[in-house]
Amino acid sequence: MSKHKNFINIFITLVLLCTSLLAGCGSEEKAAPPGKTSVVVSFNAMKELVQAVGQDKVAITTLIPDGTEPHDFQPTPKDMKALHKAALFVYNGAGMESWTDTAIKAASNEKLQVLEASKGIALIELSDPDEIKEHGQYDPHTWLSLANAQIEVKNIADALSAVDPKNKDFYQKNAQSYNKQLAELLAKYQGKFARLPQKNFVTGHAAFAYLCRDLGLTQSSVEDVFASGEPSAQSLAQLAEFCKEKNVKTIFVEDTVSPKTSLTLAKEVGAGTQPIHTLESSAGKLTYLQRMEENLEAIYKSMK
Repeated sequence: MSKHKNFINIFITLVLLCTSLLAGCGSEEKAAPPGKTSVVVSFNAMKELVQAVGQDKVAITTLIPDGTEPHDFQPTPKDMKALHKAALFVYNGAGMESWTDTAIKAASNEKLQVLEASKGIALIELSDPDEIKEHGQYDPHTWLSLANAQIEVKNIADALSAVDPKNKDFYQKNAQSYNKQLAELLAKYQGKFARLPQKNFVTGHAAFAYLCRDLGLTQSSVEDVFASGEPSAQSLAQLAEFCKEKNVKTIFVEDTVSPKTSLTLAKEVGAGTQPIHTLESSAGKLTYLQRMEENLEAIYKSMK
């Protein structure tokens, strides 16, 4: 176990003590409104998928604030209290949220149902020994795939049906309708990308391997899967050479990763930069489907 994970576990253990002391003193966290199921989610993408399935039958609390990397998040006493009152906790899993097991224990909620939304997805194994040692064996960015999202939506519908069986038909119908939209968007871009001879794109960090698997694309990145550390001069030089060789005209920049190195790379190879959504944070009124379509269209145009 890494020092980072050890620190998180120690931190949450201390939070558990604080939560226990606060439990008898009232709570600022309000119970879910009548007729709604209380659901806590880890970060924004999970919120959007739960909302698509649960709609007006769920009251959702998101633990990780916008702009915070889920890898580095540390739950607070308020987060523990939210979990203590919830009926369902939905997190992505696959190594994305290393703190969940300890947080669930700290919440001390015997009735809490827990869903790892990525269960059943064929996970992509990492190859870098340092990444595996620090973060685990798999790439956790499963939700950035329209095919994977359909599995996560089905898992969410089943979990909501289990905690709120009287509304099972409602959840299952919503999941089927939403998955139809996901499948249609995927089919649209599978067709568009299939007609392109060039299928390479460059991002700030390697978050899009599952999207690449959906569409037969190849990503290269400034930083690794977990956007940890600075790239070496040698690796950056190799990436610059790759960009020139493949005539890459766009470097995509994520909102949760520092753009400094990406901007330097873009300047060196004569490329522009463009934002790309990782959906770890919200984006105003833009939905999961809208942002995924924006991503796909931007990547498509960069390859033409």
